Amino acid sequence: MNILIIGHVWPEPSTTAAGKRMLQLVDAFLDFGYKITFGSTSSKTEFSYNFLSKGVDCVELQLNNSSFDEFLMELHPEIVVFDRFMTEEQFGWRVSDILPNTLRILNTEDLHSLRKSREEKNLGGWKQHPMTLRELASIFRSDLTLMISMVEVELLVKEAAVPESLLMHLPFMLDIPTEDEIKKWPSYKDRTDFVCIGNGKHAPNIHAIKTLKQEIWPLIRNEIPDAKLKIIGAYLPQQVLEMHKPKEGFEIMGWILNLDQVLQNARLLLAPIEFGAGIKGKLTDAMCNGTPNITTAIGAEGMYDDMPWSGAISHNWEEFVHNAVRLYQNEMVWKEAQANGFNIVSRVYSKDKHRTALKERIKELHTSLTTFRNDNIIGRMLLQQGLAATKYMGKWIEEKNRN
Repeated sequence: MNILIIGHVWPEPSTTAAGKRMLQLVDAFLDFGYKITFGSTSSKTEFSYNFLSKGVDCVELQLNNSSFDEFLMELHPEIVVFDRFMTEEQFGWRVSDILPNTLRILNTEDLHSLRKSREEKNLGGWKQHPMTLRELASIFRSDLTLMISMVEVELLVKEAAVPESLLMHLPFMLDIPTEDEIKKWPSYKDRTDFVCIGNGKHAPNIHAIKTLKQEIWPLIRNEIPDAKLKIIGAYLPQQVLEMHKPKEGFEIMGWILNLDQVLQNARLLLAPIEFGAGIKGKLTDAMCNGTPNITTAIGAEGMYDDMPWSGAISHNWEEFVHNAVRLYQNEMVWKEAQANGFNIVSRVYSKDKHRTALKERIKELHTSLTTFRNDNIIGRMLLQQGLAATKYMGKWIEEKNRN
């Protein structure tokens, strides 16, 4: 089976959780025996994943260009995956026009409209944010939307009347640490200091680093004078680089190749996240390396199925500092938090369980696609009316560029 994935960007699994998520999807499709082609309109970077190493064909796509139509007819994929709603807006009408029987899957990563609404503190809430209707329209037009957070599934169903049949909860698909791997983890006594992970292109991360520098770290440092905090992440802006103060124990490390090693040597991960959506790769990375964390309710949202958290969920910065100091200094509490993290990743993020569910869902859709689409009357309406504007605007831009 041929599958085309249209990426919003070329995935960077070594720098972003979204990149890791995309690589997990690619590995799942390869495991299903699919022949994968990955395309994007964006430019590659030094961190872009080398898909050729997995036998995945790569193609550079152009916006508002009929060359995509010719490419699509030649490739003739049975499935097209749109990475985030923007790519569905740009290419969905072309896929629908040229290959009407092709299964269209939307991969959200997180609900962009929810994240932007929280970031901008939109007074009208998520429903009133201008991005929300665009994202909802994309979800209705697609045959299946992959949702990384169950909280966001419930939001769409309860607040926007999205049929559950259009959605699939598919969180990170992780390799769970084996007993032998766990035995090799450094012990509590062999670990030291704190770590914070955050890609500099992601606004919630920059806000969290500023909060650490201004509100949290000075208080932790007063309690643990010799402690250090290492800030790890690619694309850190100048304002963050200038926070590098080794004498204060605040060290800006930038991007690091072996993140697992850094996490296994750290005693605690700090993630004071005040806004965002989806689920947080930095927190599952920490759990998979036996590193407890201190975060917020937004940070832990949708991640743990109400199981005991791998550390502490704090509701203000005073509580955040208290929890960080307590876990750092109390070996018994720390070990309990570490065990909780392993239980969470084992139960919630098992790769084999979620791959099986995805494969069965795709098979089910393929066998009843006509009936399924007939039942999705809002999606049919949006395809006919809403995409007409996008379609002819795209054609107008293409003609303008040609002239």
